[in-house]
Amino acid sequence: MPDPTRIEITAVAQVVAGHTEPGDDFQGGVESTIRMNESFQLDTLAGLGEFSHLEVLWHFHQASPTDVALHARSPRNNPDWPATGTFTHRNHRRPNQLAVSHPRLVRVDGRDLHVTDFDAVVGTPIFDVSPYFPVMGPRGEVHVPKWVNEMLGRYWDNPHEKP
Repeated sequence: MPDPTRIEITAVAQVVAGHTEPGDDFQGGVESTIRMNESFQLDTLAGLGEFSHLEVLWHFHQASPTDVALHARSPRNNPDWPATGTFTHRNHRRPNQLAVSHPRLVRVDGRDLHVTDFDAVVGTPIFDVSPYFPVMGPRGEVHVPKWVNEMLGRYWDNPHEKP
């Protein structure tokens, strides 16, 4: 009998243009291209271009499985921010080294999804792509600790505007 706690998934796409190096900040202002696998017929993307944003599940493929951190630590090792647990961080040090991003969809061109505000790098395997439905987003007021906004204040800045 299959183990319901384990799954095997296959990438549906790959990042073929955009950021070439992972970074903590300056992830905005770059157009990336997600290329869907040729095994999917083009009509699997029908209607996707009508949406402004996507929800993309991807893998931190450049991270080492030995770099998982199953303990509390200060974000970016900054002692000014409180030590928080593994599942409070959104980085590659998570057990499955998966990420979810919500890039802006610029256009669909055949199997190529052109996006901005996407923080995966060239070569990244994409495991799922879907349109972002605001009605399925968070309900009620959203709040985060102060350190989150301090840490990510320049995350979506354009890399060409680095000081």
